[in-house]
Amino acid sequence: MSDREKLRWQGDLALITEAAREAGAVAFGFFNQSPEVWWKNDDRSPVSAADFAANKTLESILRKARPDYGWLSEETDDDADRLGRETLFIIDPIDGTRAFLGGQKVWCVSVAVVHRGRPVAGVLYAPALEELYEAVEGGPALKNGVPITVSAALPEEMRRLAIGEDLLKTFPPAFREQVRREKYIPSLAYRIAMVADGRLDGTFVKGNSHDWDLAAADLILACAGGRLVDLDGNPLVYNRAEVTHKVLCAAPAPRIEEFLAAFAGRRDS
Repeated sequence: MSDREKLRWQGDLALITEAAREAGAVAFGFFNQSPEVWWKNDDRSPVSAADFAANKTLESILRKARPDYGWLSEETDDDADRLGRETLFIIDPIDGTRAFLGGQKVWCVSVAVVHRGRPVAGVLYAPALEELYEAVEGGPALKNGVPITVSAALPEEMRRLAIGEDLLKTFPPAFREQVRREKYIPSLAYRIAMVADGRLDGTFVKGNSHDWDLAAADLILACAGGRLVDLDGNPLVYNRAEVTHKVLCAAPAPRIEEFLAAFAGRRDS
């Protein structure tokens, strides 16, 4: 990465950090206030007035500041123009809407800058938890300004995994015996951030996650010493025509192969 690119992405990180904070403040104004809710026809997931308000805030700040960047947001109709852009914003104004609507604090604003298919700047802001995660390509991952790293647990130590109970039952017995299953974490982006800051040793992500769930968290995890990969061990490519992904694994880089091998050794459920 050239010095010019480094300065560019650092400038973008400052921009998206400020935008995420502003959008988070807007969303937090709706928290525990029973905002109006609608249901998406495609997957029957909720979207609220808070999602739309936060999205509007992000769009007004970011598109004005970088009019040449493409745009992909969960709460904006997709525009194929993004596919012709080398650089774009990938946004989830509230990751964890169900948790938000239920009064749980585990939700966050997710904002990433993606260049040529990979994130180069990313922010997760969780206002209710007063937590800000940020990273820029080539730099450290930070949580509230302090560098974070993935877990350094040894292979023989207990693995703290965020994984569904039904899925875990299909894993080889020797692997299951070394797993402490964590309770459900409603925000996927925040769950990956928990791997980045060492509170989890890994997680498996069910199929049908989206670019906006993953892009910012992917970079934060990478800068903390982890990896988010598909079941063949490949990194994700963003800003394709199809924005959904198959089953994924997030873990410290030294443990990815172990977890992928355990997944491959499952029995049919």
